[in-house]
Amino acid sequence: MNNTIIIHTETKEQENALKAFAKALKIKFEVAKGSPYNPDFVAKIKKSEQEFEEGSFTRIEKKDLKSFLGIE
Repeated sequence: MNNTIIIHTETKEQENALKAFAKALKIKFEVAKGSPYNPDFVAKIKKSEQEFEEGSFTRIEKKDLKSFLGIE
């Protein structure tokens, strides 16, 4: 059986602890640098999250969704 587990660490301490754990159990691992996502896409998502937190968003009722999307 061959499975891949992706773990996102937040600190160097967490990364080092996981590396030591994997080495102790003789588990093969690799460390990928950066994000697998397009940087422009990530920037758009972060901007959207910030706008939402600031209250800059439009709320659409479910019953109005088709009309809002112009598919009615």
